[in-house]
Amino acid sequence: MANKLTKKNTFLIIAALLVGVSVWFWQHPLHQAELADKRAGRTGLNPAANPKTNGANPVAKAALSVEVTHPAIVQWPMILVLNGSISPWQEALVSAEISGLRIQQILADVGSPVSKGQPLVMLADETVKADLQKQLATVDRDKAALAEAKSNADRAREIKDSGALSAQKINEYVIAEQTAKANLALSEAELENQKIRLRQTRVVAPDDGVISTRSANLGNVVSAGAELFRLVRQSRIEWRGEVNADQQAALHAGQSVRLTLPGANAVIGKVRLLSPTVDSNTRNALVYVDIPKDSAKPGMYVQGQVDVGQQQGLAVPLSAVTYRDGFAYVFELTVADAQGLRKVIQRKVQTGRTRGEQIEVLGGLRADTALVLSGGAFLNDGDTVKVVTVSKGGA
Repeated sequence: MANKLTKKNTFLIIAALLVGVSVWFWQHPLHQAELADKRAGRTGLNPAANPKTNGANPVAKAALSVEVTHPAIVQWPMILVLNGSISPWQEALVSAEISGLRIQQILADVGSPVSKGQPLVMLADETVKADLQKQLATVDRDKAALAEAKSNADRAREIKDSGALSAQKINEYVIAEQTAKANLALSEAELENQKIRLRQTRVVAPDDGVISTRSANLGNVVSAGAELFRLVRQSRIEWRGEVNADQQAALHAGQSVRLTLPGANAVIGKVRLLSPTVDSNTRNALVYVDIPKDSAKPGMYVQGQVDVGQQQGLAVPLSAVTYRDGFAYVFELTVADAQGLRKVIQRKVQTGRTRGEQIEVLGGLRADTALVLSGGAFLNDGDTVKVVTVSKGGA
């Protein structure tokens, strides 16, 4: 019995609390004001009399407070960016002029600086020296033969008028003298040839420079014309940049070129000449740029920049550009409404070069367009914003 009374009392208490909350809610000022608004709407009262409404639309709220910026007209430096390889100015091929001889000694290696006429390879010269000695003997023999023929011819000429010798015999002695002279000349020419062959057993550098490649190996039997070394003439190197047909008109001899080398190093070169032809496959031409000796290594593929003047263009702060889905956008501000608020219009633009805190705008904007300075990542097309002016520090 006591348990039933306790449950009844609990129920009565909860019911009393619910009634009290309901009375408090209905008597609350906010609820009374809402009821008054509804009655005014049903009875056709003027909405202007309601402090919560002013016209047909509610009061707009700003999504963000922003600053205003405008595109600036600036002078952009026109920089051509080209790619190309470091190459020797000229290469000289060092080869043997004689065949069938063995390499006996190698006197230079890759990277060795050499002077014109410096020996690089010595060939085995035993057979050449033997041929030279043989030819010397042949020359001596032909000299003796000539002396004998000359003596016979002289005697024949002396007794020509005496009739002791027939005219035919005299002619034989004279012809023998001439033949001996020709044989001696031939022997002496062959002797000179053997001397040349002996000199050719020393393969020398054709010019000053540095050895870039070596094919010679000790013990190899050389062939005439086979490459033994490759020489960078005078140690001069150059950069050969690839340039398309549209860029060629902006380049000329004497222009400075800044090359960016591996390791963030840079070197300044000068345009020496432009290729007179265009490659039929790539449709590109080459620009030849002289660079200082030992500033780079042949074979490097580097980027070059050529300053070809200035061009007027529009620029905006980097913070004014927002990137979405791979495209660049800015937010244009409309004219302020009665409350001083503005809407933003998302404009797609094409950007170009950057310099410092500015980025070039190639199209899609006018110079008098008001733009959102920053915060575009938090805005969408049609959002309402409040324009504020931020005072600079120390102003």
